[in-house]
Amino acid sequence: MPLSDAETMLAPVRIGEVCERVVRFTREDIAAFARLSGDSNPLHQDLQAARRARRGDLIASGQQTTAQLMGLAASHFSRGVDGQARELLCLNFNFAFKAPVLAERELLLHWRVTSVEWNAALEGWLAHVDGSAAERHGQACVIGRGTLLVKTGVD
Repeated sequence: MPLSDAETMLAPVRIGEVCERVVRFTREDIAAFARLSGDSNPLHQDLQAARRARRGDLIASGQQTTAQLMGLAASHFSRGVDGQARELLCLNFNFAFKAPVLAERELLLHWRVTSVEWNAALEGWLAHVDGSAAERHGQACVIGRGTLLVKTGVD
């Protein structure tokens, strides 16, 4: 059942709410993350291998980019800078990889809330979000969807 305007006003998340951050992965960042995460794909660590594969530069692993996207969502929706205490649980994320994320390029990380609903069983608000990691000229490299549980009044 759709929520009334009054009920929606109580939600700590709003339809249309957006959060964004710009990141840039250096070659060193990419190689270090690949080593730490156990990803031995040479395209993340060997510039010559990446050039032979016609990538032109090292590419970030998918998990490096999605970790940044999930971190942005977690940081934004658990914020308390507005004086409202929140608790956040990331319930689900799904990602699709559309293009490689190349080293030394700026990437705009973006999430937008598409729907909000109260869930009595979970005693919190479910926020459905759509997101992307895109290069400055608009090429989406990663797209994603997620479901977040946001609770208010948590000490």
